[in-house]
Amino acid sequence: MKNLVLAAVLATVPAAATAQKTEMIHQPEMAHGPQEESVGAEIATMPTEPGQGAFAAIQEIAGMLAADETTDWSKVDLEALRQHLIDMDNVTLRARVTSAPADGGMIFRISGDGEVRDSIVRMVTAHTATMNGVGGFTYEAEESTNGATLIARAENPADVEKLSGLGFIGVMTLGAHHQEHHIAIARGGGPHN
Repeated sequence: MKNLVLAAVLATVPAAATAQKTEMIHQPEMAHGPQEESVGAEIATMPTEPGQGAFAAIQEIAGMLAADETTDWSKVDLEALRQHLIDMDNVTLRARVTSAPADGGMIFRISGDGEVRDSIVRMVTAHTATMNGVGGFTYEAEESTNGATLIARAENPADVEKLSGLGFIGVMTLGAHHQEHHIAIARGGGPHN
């Protein structure tokens, strides 16, 4: 599942950035450390992944902000982005989800305990408030004792099956809005503005 989150993050990186790799050709006359010696005469490619999806997302945005001379550093808040990514991680990996057909759509009951419950409430209510109509679906959310309930309805009755196949987490990914949202958070906008 972490690979899916990482894949989603990497899908947002411009093609040139993901294609860029640091390569080093092993030459006998160069002084090398123990790791490089084990490579032999082959081309060694330095890793491009930092090893953790949230770290990679923050690293990418920090680099974008640093490269943008118009960045207002007095407003930058990468800690707010980190907190939002924790919410995403909790909802994606730790929440329990049940689903059932609803009139013209699906009802998803998303639950968890403690921090996971709080993440569910923030993510589901924010998604519902900003995403109506995305993907051809309308959304209603309600906070529950241990999380939230999300009712998603298809605008076109033929799309009810699609909604069922997407399930809760698929619905949450529609519109690829998270990437824009993440840069806005990092630039100092509220996590759900």
